[in-house]
Amino acid sequence: MSRAGLKLQVAGKGVFAGTGGVAFDAAQPVAVFLHGAGMDHSVWALQSRYLAHHGRAVLALDIPGHGHSEGPPLASIAEIADWLAEVLNAAGVERASLVGHSMGAVAAVSFAARHPKMAQSLALLGCAASMPVHPDLLAAAEANDHAAIDMVNGWAHGAGAHIGGHPLPGTWLTGQGNRLLERAAPGVLYADLAACNVWSDGAAEAAAVKCPVLLLMGEEDKMTPPKAGRKLAAALSDCRAEELPGCGHMIMTERPEQTLAALKRFLQ
Repeated sequence: MSRAGLKLQVAGKGVFAGTGGVAFDAAQPVAVFLHGAGMDHSVWALQSRYLAHHGRAVLALDIPGHGHSEGPPLASIAEIADWLAEVLNAAGVERASLVGHSMGAVAAVSFAARHPKMAQSLALLGCAASMPVHPDLLAAAEANDHAAIDMVNGWAHGAGAHIGGHPLPGTWLTGQGNRLLERAAPGVLYADLAACNVWSDGAAEAAAVKCPVLLLMGEEDKMTPPKAGRKLAAALSDCRAEELPGCGHMIMTERPEQTLAALKRFLQ
């Protein structure tokens, strides 16, 4: 383990977690970050680093087959949820607050339903009680066609992200999204999207979640529209829902400062 990250072994496979530039200390309150389909821990750079330097131990995970974690990718949302429980056990963590985006968010819901004693709270970004994937996107991803990456970036970003104006000068969100998804090994994006597409336990698992939940929705989210997010919020027993104007599906990168501010309010 180093300041750069924590390396663990789960089921004989190497797992990498970014720790926000601070050595991981399981005695502190723990925040676990879960990325979306085809991505890795780097999408949480701002939020994970801030929390790590302000009193929280951070695990920004690479899910199997992504980033620096060994594969293969997991085949279902339930498998990701159970894998996460094994990761926390390996890291010596009894309870954690989970922050998830898209696939990572539904995995957080499933984790809280399947392992309730380990879930302290959930912050869900771009999440709904079901995550159907367009057949054209699934087909392109299965064929490892770059069109799948183009579709994800086109649909996942709000209008503003396509023309600039990001608070960090020089940031090109769709270009960065291309490079990130292009780094994924063949088959990874398809495995992730297929797992989301067949996730059928959303409503029941949401009803089983007993910990506090923050749900962040993008006003311009085409992949998990606010209407779908509000249905999820209604199924959760203790949910605070917030909608970010002018934002698409990539909430933590399109609105990094607002996302961090919401997490700071919620994770008190």
